[in-house]
Amino acid sequence: MRRKQEAVLSCGSFSDDQLPKTVREFHEKYKRISRILDAHAEILELAHEDLKRLSAAGNKGRGGDFTSQTLLRALVVHAIEGGSLRETVLRIAESDFLQDFLRTRKRAVMDHSFLDRCFQAIRPLTWKRINEALGRRAASDGVIDVKTIRSDTTAVETNIHWPSDSGLLWDSWRVAARLLRRTAQIDQRLCPHRFHDRKVKNLHLFITRYAKSTSKRRQRAVRAAHRKLIARVELIVGIAEEICMFATGRAALEAQALALELRPFLRRMQRVIQQARRAQLQGEQVPARERVFSIFEPHTELIKRGRRSKPVEFGHMVLLSQTAEKFISDYETFAKRRPDSELTAVVIARHEKLFGQRPEVLAADKGFCPQAALYEELEKCVGTLAIPRRMRDLADAVMRMWQAFRAGIEGTISGLKRAFRLARCYYRGLKRFASAVGLGVFSHNLVVLAKLPAG
Repeated sequence: MRRKQEAVLSCGSFSDDQLPKTVREFHEKYKRISRILDAHAEILELAHEDLKRLSAAGNKGRGGDFTSQTLLRALVVHAIEGGSLRETVLRIAESDFLQDFLRTRKRAVMDHSFLDRCFQAIRPLTWKRINEALGRRAASDGVIDVKTIRSDTTAVETNIHWPSDSGLLWDSWRVAARLLRRTAQIDQRLCPHRFHDRKVKNLHLFITRYAKSTSKRRQRAVRAAHRKLIARVELIVGIAEEICMFATGRAALEAQALALELRPFLRRMQRVIQQARRAQLQGEQVPARERVFSIFEPHTELIKRGRRSKPVEFGHMVLLSQTAEKFISDYETFAKRRPDSELTAVVIARHEKLFGQRPEVLAADKGFCPQAALYEELEKCVGTLAIPRRMRDLADAVMRMWQAFRAGIEGTISGLKRAFRLARCYYRGLKRFASAVGLGVFSHNLVVLAKLPAG
C-alpha cells in the first residue's frame, strides 16, 4: 500500500548563506513552493487517490518505495525544470536540496520509467481538480483577485513530423515491417515474406525531393512513384491483416502479443492509403476532418490561426483564463477545436461555477466576440465585456486600457511554451496530452504564487 506522506524535515533545513545569488534564488523558489504544497493538503489528497493505484500490494504486502507526496513533487520538478524525465531524475539524484524537497529521506531516486508511470496514473480530470482547488484557496485567502480576468486560446502541438502523404505511407510501411519481422522470428510459418525497406524508402525520398518541381516530367515521375508506394504499403497492410486474424488464439503467446500491438495501427494505415490515393492519384482535395495526420498520434488536429510565421499547426487548442496576478484560474484542452466566439459564454459560466461569482471584467481579443444578440446578453452578465466588435471600438480609451491588460496573457502563453514544455507535447495519446497541459498549468501557478507576497 502506497503511503500518502511521511514526517520528514523540510527543505528549510538547508543553509544558503555561503551560496551564490542564483543558487539562493533557486532554493528560495522551491522552499516557497514547498510551503504552498504543505498548506494545501487537498492537492496531495487528490493526487494520492490516483497514485495509490500504482501499488497493488495488499495490507500485508510490501508498500511502495515512494510516497505520493514524493511522486507529486518529482512531477512538479519535472515541469518546472523543463527537461525530459531522464534529465529530471539525474538532476534530482545529483541535488541533495531537490531530494530534500521531494522528502525522499536520502533514499535511492526513482527510475525515469517509474516516474513516467506516475505521470500516466494521474488523470487529466485530477489535474483539473488540483488546479481548481489551488485557485479557490488562493482566491479565498485574497492572494489573487478573480473579479478581473483575461482569456485567450493557444495551440499546443503534438510530437509528429510534417504529415505528407509519402511520409505517412513510409511510417505505415516501417511499422508494419518491423512488427512482422518480429513475428517471423517467433514463427517463420506465420510470416514467410521478405520486405525491401530500402526500395520503399527510396520511393518516399524521391517524392519528397521532387514533389514541388514545376517540371511536367518530374511530376509524372512523382505520380508514378506515389502509385508504386501506395501499392507496396497496401500489400504489406493486407499481409498484416491476415497474420493478425490467424495469430489470434492460434499462435504462440509472443505472436499473439505482437498481433495485439499491430492491430490498432491497421485502421490508421488503411486511412493513410485511402487519403493518399484520393489526393495523389485521383487529384481530390481531401478535407482535413477526413484525414489522419499521424499513425502514432491519430487524435492530432490541423489548426489554422492565421499566423504568418506558422500558418498551419498540428495539435490541439487550449483555452486559458488568467487573473491580473498571472494566475491561470481555468483552462481546457479541446479534442476538437471550437471557434473562439463560442467560448465567451463558456468562460463566464465556468468562472461562476468555480468561484461562485461572475467576473466583473472579461478581456479578450476580437476573435472572442459573439453574435450581436449574444454579446448584449453577455454584457449584462459581467460589469465590463472588454471584447472589441469592430476596429473603431479600439478608439475608446477604456477599451484600449482593457486590451492592454488582455495582452498580458500573451506573455504567459509564451512562458508556458518556453519554460513548461507546452510548445510541443512529447507524450503519446490525447489523455497524456491533456495531463501534460494540466501539469504545466499547475506548476506555472505554483511559481506565480511563490513570487507573490503572500505566496
